[in-house]
Amino acid sequence: MLQITRIFFPIALLALLTGAANAQQYTQTVKGIVLDKAVKTPLIGATVTLLDSDPPVGAVSDAEGRFRLPEVSVGRRTLRVRYLGYKEAVISNVIVNSGKETDLVIELEEDLLAAREVVVLAKAEKQKPLNELSTVSARTFSVEETQRFAVAVNDPARMASAYAGVVTAEDGNNIIVIRGNAPNGLLWRMEGVDIPNPNHFSSVGSSGGGISILSAQLLSNSDFLTGAFAAEYGNALSGVFDLRLRKGNSEKREYTIQAGVLGLDAAVEGPMRFGTRTGSYLVNYRYSTLSILGKLGVNIGDAQTDFQDLSFNFWMPAGKWGQFTLFGLGGLSKQRYDGLADSLQWEDDISKQYAWDFTANTGVLGLMHSIVWGDNTFLKTVVAASGTRNGDRTEEFQNDYSLRRLFDGSYGQSKITASSVLTHKFSPRHLLRTGGYVNFLRFNFKQHEWDDDAERLEEQIHNSGTATSADLFAQWQYRATERLTMNAGLHAIYFFLNKTHSLEPRAALKYAFNERQALSLGYGLHGQMQPLGVYFVEGADGSQPNRALGFTRAHHLVLSYDQLLDGNWHLKPELYYQALFDAPVSRDTLDAFSMLNVFDGFEGEIVANRGAGRNYGVELTAEKFLTDGFYFLLSASLFRSEYRGSDGVWRNTRFDTRFANSLVAGKEWNWNRGRKNRSFGVNVKMTWTGGHRESPIDLTASIEQGKTVRDETRAFEERMPNYFRFDAGLRLKRNYEHLTTTLSIDVQNATNRENVFGRYFDERSGAIKYFYQSPLIPILSYRLEF
Repeated sequence: MLQITRIFFPIALLALLTGAANAQQYTQTVKGIVLDKAVKTPLIGATVTLLDSDPPVGAVSDAEGRFRLPEVSVGRRTLRVRYLGYKEAVISNVIVNSGKETDLVIELEEDLLAAREVVVLAKAEKQKPLNELSTVSARTFSVEETQRFAVAVNDPARMASAYAGVVTAEDGNNIIVIRGNAPNGLLWRMEGVDIPNPNHFSSVGSSGGGISILSAQLLSNSDFLTGAFAAEYGNALSGVFDLRLRKGNSEKREYTIQAGVLGLDAAVEGPMRFGTRTGSYLVNYRYSTLSILGKLGVNIGDAQTDFQDLSFNFWMPAGKWGQFTLFGLGGLSKQRYDGLADSLQWEDDISKQYAWDFTANTGVLGLMHSIVWGDNTFLKTVVAASGTRNGDRTEEFQNDYSLRRLFDGSYGQSKITASSVLTHKFSPRHLLRTGGYVNFLRFNFKQHEWDDDAERLEEQIHNSGTATSADLFAQWQYRATERLTMNAGLHAIYFFLNKTHSLEPRAALKYAFNERQALSLGYGLHGQMQPLGVYFVEGADGSQPNRALGFTRAHHLVLSYDQLLDGNWHLKPELYYQALFDAPVSRDTLDAFSMLNVFDGFEGEIVANRGAGRNYGVELTAEKFLTDGFYFLLSASLFRSEYRGSDGVWRNTRFDTRFANSLVAGKEWNWNRGRKNRSFGVNVKMTWTGGHRESPIDLTASIEQGKTVRDETRAFEERMPNYFRFDAGLRLKRNYEHLTTTLSIDVQNATNRENVFGRYFDERSGAIKYFYQSPLIPILSYRLEF
């Protein structure tokens, strides 16, 4: 690895310093495939025209729906796609770089009135989700946005924190809170199957982590949903990331190398032969920069931090038998901190009194088969194996510098998933999608936590075994007119471990007043299993009282209005109400505990499905799509998040920040005598939200017991000070002959503001003190594409 580093950095420096006098106009190939949006059949004979060329140039899709436009000038380009009987699509801001070919997947929507042309403007398409059955609280996002948004650093979750109703849980990771729901209500999917949390340094039972495992080299445009999901999505309460992967270049080999604070990446893609047919491969590997520096004797920070990951996608066409795809990702991460046996150091930083050893490993391997039957039927089948292994040990220095173990957890989970989904288009008006998936689970859990009253480490969970869950769904779309579209569906999930189930109807209506205005109403009943370890919490007699727990469920109701304005502006207000019920709360005592406030982990409480919650609010999105190098996204939310524990009292949830505002904007300039070989971008993000909540500290009890004691009769009454953060980013891109370089500098919390994260009782001073979120963090990266 050291040898690679020595070779790479001189090359990167040379690329930065050369080419100042280079004014040549560089070009690249733009190619892709044109498909029916619903059933993925190739559209033969579609015309693809490059609009911003003089004269306009174009191509016609072949028998496989593929097209090719050679020698397209680098920069951002606009394409128009037409096919008889389908709505015309205009696709703006297609990025053309000299280093790698641009490969597009273009999906067209069938027109109800085939004799009449209806133009679907690019600014409208930008806001539509890829899943045509998602009606409300859904939007698509591009990989380019995860790179462009300030401090998004190729991470979909960090990028999504700029959207309405989304709040970051803390600066040190990418965990997000959606509409006041607990973070573990988020579902991750890849190529149509549920996957484990795809993040490094992720805690068991969580939905995020410190760094995303997902590679920007493999991701394609994907969907993000925040409420009233379509019927195919199950086992989620707050949101869904529905991820899609791109195929590698099937005609030539291409490379990407990136070095930065978050790691050293290397990706390769190219053609791969399968008999007489040619498919493609795409592989990306990343190794932690901190690990490299540590091996060189340069230690940054007090903890030892290591991670690495591998992602891949192999595409194998099989002619009349359809096509096969082998995809996967794997990540290894660990962090160790030994603490400091020095009480003077503890006074300045309480965290130095603790030692911890943390491990989080994640892997997914999937085989997908897809086939088109006739012109109107599409079948996709996936078999996937996935698993996680987490270890978490925390110890505390005592006054005599001995170590007391406070927590010790070891968690292994694996899953085999078999999924099959059939989509059939009866006519331009009627579409049916139905399918199911089965999860075969295997687990091994051990969890011990220190009990102050018993003064010993108590076993909470110790169990291994298997479990199975099954999901079935069906959804029908009826396009009554060009203006009115109706979606109706049903999702059913059954958990064989304790014979519990959830039957969930879904429905949505959309009425388009014209091409610029639409009103939508969506409803869904949604259910989610408990984190698996919660079912195996041990009672005092060694029994498992949580084993019979049912699903936490919620009614979602969303009213949405879309308005397109001149100048590529989009306005979208949404009203929502979520009524949660059957939430686990304390079974044997009357108190304020509820699983709706759990951040992560397997709570060791004995609970029953007797709790409730409600989230309601209004959101506003005002967005200017990228036009002439400028973009703007303002997201504002006013909301309440409340819950009821076993004591019957309604309280604010931990995540009831009351408001959340975000502004993201940027400007990109091209120069080099109009040839657009170089571009410079400035991106900013401002976040202003209410603080998260916590229970008040009982100072008298804390002094008596020598530790932080909270008054849980007033659970989550106190809200931390408002949170404000300003992030900034600069990007410099250069195009050379067959090479594109990008230098990115992002600064998180550029003003170095001290945002309060929480409070604790300091035993040495006898006072209540604050601890804070992350300070200013610079993030540098440099990428080569060739």
